[in-house]
Amino acid sequence: MSISIRRVESKAELKRFIRFANNLYKGNNYYVPAIVIDDLATFDKRENGAYDFCDVELYLAYREGEIVGRVAAIINHKANERWDVRQVRFGWFDFIDDIEVSTALLDAVSAFGKARGMNQIVGPLGFTDFDPEGMLVEGFDRLSTMALIYNHPYYPEHMQRLGYTKQAGWVEFRITIPDHTPERLSRIAQMVMERYNLKIRKLSRRQIKRERYGQKFFELINQTYCDLYGYSLLTPKQIDRYVDLYLSLIDTRMLTFVENDKGELIAAGASIPSLSKALQRCNGEILPFGWWHLLKSMFFKREETLDLLLIGVRPDYQNCGVNSLMFYDLIDRYIKLGFKYAETNALLETNNKIQDMWRPFEKELHKRRWVFGKEIL
Repeated sequence: MSISIRRVESKAELKRFIRFANNLYKGNNYYVPAIVIDDLATFDKRENGAYDFCDVELYLAYREGEIVGRVAAIINHKANERWDVRQVRFGWFDFIDDIEVSTALLDAVSAFGKARGMNQIVGPLGFTDFDPEGMLVEGFDRLSTMALIYNHPYYPEHMQRLGYTKQAGWVEFRITIPDHTPERLSRIAQMVMERYNLKIRKLSRRQIKRERYGQKFFELINQTYCDLYGYSLLTPKQIDRYVDLYLSLIDTRMLTFVENDKGELIAAGASIPSLSKALQRCNGEILPFGWWHLLKSMFFKREETLDLLLIGVRPDYQNCGVNSLMFYDLIDRYIKLGFKYAETNALLETNNKIQDMWRPFEKELHKRRWVFGKEIL
C-alpha cells in the first residue's frame, strides 16, 4: 500500500504531528511523553527564536488516511556556518515498523535539503542541543527522561538498512547518590574555593530574575558547550525562552551557582526531580489535571531519581576542580530530599572532561544513542 507524505500546514495538523509519538508509544513502560504545550511552543515561529536562523518543514506519513509516521526537516544555517557543513537535520522522527514509511519520511527530508543546496542529511537532531537529539541504540529497557528521546529497537535497524552511518555518539549514566558527602570531596571543594577565591551562591527565584542569573546561566552554557558536536549558540531570544521554561520547573535548592572574587558566574548546575512517571500518567497533557501530576513529582511526592539537566563551567576554570563545589553543595541536599539516584543528560562519547566528572561516584552506563548521517545524492 502506498505511503503519502503531507506537509504540516495547519494548527490541527501540528497537534496531530505532536501527539503521534505519544499515541504510538501508549502503554510502553519506558517511553516518556513530551509535554504537548512545550512542543507547540517549539514549533511556534513567534516563540522559538531558532526560526530566525532555521528553515523548517514538518511532514506526516499517511497510509489509507491513517498517520503512520512523522518527521521534522531542519536546516540550521548558523550551525552549518559554524561547522562548515551543508546539512539538513531530521528530528521528531517516529514511525511504525515499516521500511516503506521510514524511507518515505527521510526521502522527504533529503528532498527538502537538496532543494536548498544541502549535501548531507543527519539526525535525529533538533533546532539546537536543547531539543531532543540522538537515537537510542542501547537501553531500550530503561525508563527515559523528560529531555531525551526514547525509540523502539527497530529504529536504528531501519537506519542501517537505509545506508545511514554513525556520525556521533552519546552515553548516559545512572549515578548512585552516596549516603553522605565524601570527606575527600569536601576537602577538594574547600581547597578549590580558597585557591581560586570562589564562593557558592544559592538564589531565590526573585533574586534570579532581579540579577538576571537565568540569562547568565545560559550564556555560561554557550561558553561551555560551544565546541561540542553540532552546537548552535543560543541567541538572547532563545535564552529568554529557556529561562522562562526551566525556572518554572526548578526547585532552587537544586540549583547551584559558583562565582569568582569579581562576582562573575564561572560555574553552575541545575537538576530537577524526575518527571518521567508523572508525564507517563498524564500522557504529556497538562490540562485538565496533568499539571497536578507534575507539581506533585516536583515538590510533594518525589521519585527516588533526579535528572541532572545542565552543568556548565567557564572554559578558563575547567580542569581546576570547580565541579567539586557543585557536588559539595548538592549531595547533602539530594539526601535530605530523599533522592537515591541521578540520571545524567546525554554526554558525548568523546567528551572525556564531562565523563571524568562522574568518576568518583558509583555509576552504571546504561544507555547509548547515536546521530546517523548519509550523503544526499
